[in-house]
Amino acid sequence: MKVAVVGATGLVGNVMLNLLEERDFPVDELLVVASERSVGKKIDFKGEELEVISIPTAIEKRPDIALFSAGGSTSLEWAPKFAEVGTTVIDNSSAWRMDLSKKLVVPEINASKLSKDDKIIANPNCSTIQMVMALAPLHKKYKIKRIVVSTYQSVSGTGVKAVEQLENEIAGKTGDMAYHYPIHKNAIPHCDIFEENGYTKEEMKLVRETQKILDDKTIAVTATAVRIPTAGGHSEAVNVEFENDFDINEVCKILNETDGVTVQDNLDVNVYPMPMYANGKDDVFVGRIRRDGSQPNTLNLWIVSDNLRKGAATNTIQIAEFLIANALV
Repeated sequence: MKVAVVGATGLVGNVMLNLLEERDFPVDELLVVASERSVGKKIDFKGEELEVISIPTAIEKRPDIALFSAGGSTSLEWAPKFAEVGTTVIDNSSAWRMDLSKKLVVPEINASKLSKDDKIIANPNCSTIQMVMALAPLHKKYKIKRIVVSTYQSVSGTGVKAVEQLENEIAGKTGDMAYHYPIHKNAIPHCDIFEENGYTKEEMKLVRETQKILDDKTIAVTATAVRIPTAGGHSEAVNVEFENDFDINEVCKILNETDGVTVQDNLDVNVYPMPMYANGKDDVFVGRIRRDGSQPNTLNLWIVSDNLRKGAATNTIQIAEFLIANALV
């Protein structure tokens, strides 16, 4: 099994490498791939120093799987070229998510739709993944009508430059700005660029990707995405209206029995999800589970996850694990 990690020197790429080692992924040969400016750098993997190679060099080596986390433009240009030589690409950018010919996959929800013919597979947006992980089993039981979600997203979702901006501001240093404004002691209601409808791309990803993953375009979704001064971990306040009524105890039971979801909801001892608990973990954490008394059949949830792991790298690698386990690659 020959595996390429494209974008190996970035935040998500680094987590992918750590997870390949942590999960004892069945890789016989690992190719660490990045832009030309990083070629020749050394990266440690399982005690071995691997040299970063270019994308064209990686294509020549014809890997079985390529895990992409190198940005949308890179993916649009190079993913098809990997696919042409028989490589299965699992892409972490937004490039292919809404392409009708590509599957958008959260393994616990819809991996069964994958086949050997899927040579470019899209990994959803981090904020979408954690939300649908909690909502998919509830949708099956009660059928979702409408979702109102507000996100509180860490700077690591923007990238290294944003993490450095926060660190510099905390330390009182000047440096490059990833955002239009300071992020320390601030909250910026601006994740990604604004679309013509007044919503950001991040907000519209929550709308479009949720409908695609749950395979239901009738679900109404509206979102507000906010960047906050935490280093890692995304949080979401989710208000979900169902067609059918529910019992809170049954909701908790369903969530407790869902693979990849951990319920943290004990108000007597102040237990609820927070980024500090999710850090370094692969589960999606759900708490503050309560009925919305303002209208029928409506539930409030607080959902937290490590955006670099389940929101990106872990989900990507889980897709690869599914492909291998089912002889699809």
